[in-house]
Amino acid sequence: MTVPGIVAHLDLDAFYAAVEELENPALREKPLIVGGDPHGRGVVATANYVARRFGIHSAMSAAEAIRRCPTAVFVRPRHALYREYSRHVWSTVRGIVPTVEQTGLDEGYLDLGEVARDFLEARVVAEAVRTAVRAGTSLTCSLGVAACKVVAKVGSDARKPGGLTVVVPGQEATFLAGLDVRRLPGVGPKAEERLRAAGVVTVGALAALDDGDLRRLLPGSVGAVLRDRARGIDPRGLELDAERISISVENTFDRDLTDLERLHDELRGMAAEVAARLQKTGQVARTVTTKLRYADFSIRSRSTSLDVGIDDAGQIAQLACRLLDRGLRDRPGALRLVGVGVSGLVAYRQLALETG
Repeated sequence: MTVPGIVAHLDLDAFYAAVEELENPALREKPLIVGGDPHGRGVVATANYVARRFGIHSAMSAAEAIRRCPTAVFVRPRHALYREYSRHVWSTVRGIVPTVEQTGLDEGYLDLGEVARDFLEARVVAEAVRTAVRAGTSLTCSLGVAACKVVAKVGSDARKPGGLTVVVPGQEATFLAGLDVRRLPGVGPKAEERLRAAGVVTVGALAALDDGDLRRLLPGSVGAVLRDRARGIDPRGLELDAERISISVENTFDRDLTDLERLHDELRGMAAEVAARLQKTGQVARTVTTKLRYADFSIRSRSTSLDVGIDDAGQIAQLACRLLDRGLRDRPGALRLVGVGVSGLVAYRQLALETG
């Protein structure tokens, strides 16, 4: 666990719905709901911002959503597709901020203290992340920047969609005070009900509770934790994986390409760069992935996994080219970007001992 001095929370805007809009641009101007059967017992997974104007939100019953907006377009979730887009988003983010705690497909925390000396620099880095995600995936994200997780998370929701909120040290309690108490992470339905019944309807009112009232309304340790959070105090650090997840290189072309040999040449160059990074860190990779972004900005990737890891540029290039060919057979078309990535990284010395 690491406790950064400056942390950002990144939240992709209406992620599932945004992906569906990229895959089918005709949906952008329509009230779009990703979820279950509106004529059955399904629920709303997410809704685009057109549908949200009708008061439709996540976890609402699909039947209620269709009652509020009879013209809404319903699509069933495509989780494999969302995972694919998510991988590209977080690969892009890690290219700018290496230390990330991904808490879901569409959200996570970034250790900006690793790459920024102060909050002015942190704002610049956060803006770069937001721009890179939009440029690399055509998805928008919102970010909150603060000295602790809870304030950063609330901040990321303050200016949706596509917004950036920076809360400098010393301003946490002021920023939170006027918000509805249910906006504070950790306040569930039961806690909200107890607090409202006692007239505690804002985060500031929760922060102001004395010890006696706090124990009466929220007994146990949860009360102290929530009051601390209401005051902008949150000692939690980032929960990190022990090892680097992947290495990738990609290139956006000046003009969309259809020439297969030119595309293969691009992949060979990227494979050489990926192999050099593996060799520099003493690692080998067991999975190779080729990324394809088409002229309409839709993204596809193809992967293959090996029994034994590799770090040889020629082998990586050969696999990457085969994966490109497979992707183009599945969906022909001009490409505006290709990329090569490797994952399943293992230390070369460790692997040699295991297989020896």
